[in-house]
Amino acid sequence: MSYSVGQVSAFAGVTVRTLHHYDRAGLLSPSGRSQAGYRLYSDADLARLQQILFYRELGFSLEEIATILEDPQTNALEHLRARQRQLGEEIARLRRLAEVAERAIEVQQTGVSLTPEERFEVFGEITFDLSYATEAQLKWAGSEGQRESMARAAAHSKEDWRLLMRQAAAWRAELLAAFDEGEPADGERAMDLAEEHRLHISRWFTSCPPGMHRRIAEDFTADPRAFALVVPPSQQRPGLAAYLSQAVHANAARRADGPRGEER
Repeated sequence: MSYSVGQVSAFAGVTVRTLHHYDRAGLLSPSGRSQAGYRLYSDADLARLQQILFYRELGFSLEEIATILEDPQTNALEHLRARQRQLGEEIARLRRLAEVAERAIEVQQTGVSLTPEERFEVFGEITFDLSYATEAQLKWAGSEGQRESMARAAAHSKEDWRLLMRQAAAWRAELLAAFDEGEPADGERAMDLAEEHRLHISRWFTSCPPGMHRRIAEDFTADPRAFALVVPPSQQRPGLAAYLSQAVHANAARRADGPRGEER
């Protein structure tokens, strides 16, 4: 039995244009023609179309499908297994994106309560990267410190933000000076600056014991977005992120060596 291109389009759920494209690509050429020259598809053609649509649904390209159909016994299983792995990875990625989207909603709802104009006025070059903020939410999920930090940030007034940003700018100037003057990262000056940074976090956001401070500092070298919250890109120097991270670790070790360990 033969079927016209319009009939095949109707019961296969594909457009006539798609069928014409498959024909031009040599993927599915109709077995016959009517006396008027119109394409006619046989039952075997429909079976091949079914295979093509199956592989297309799984995300295979037309080139991959053509390769599989040339020798299905050799290629199909290998390609299907590879696609199964890819789909598994994609499912995991989409689940993570859904979780990140959920956290992004929380960040938007509980984050800094300033208008865009006020944010620019107060923060200047220091910007909050939403992708980093949501990933931080995931990383510290369930942390009491994270919840406290978000709640306190949301409660800060515009004047609070102005004051803490002035303090941060003054501290940053001291950090840059120490770095530019070649002060060692494990020297007293650098460690004191690291301690000041730790106390700044505790004062404005959440209690930050040395162990937590070390974990925060590890992000400075692992993720440029984290360090950009401390030093804007225009003020950064090569090696500065590692310098601050080392100073934080040295300061944490110094405090642990005190008479009361990390509680000193």
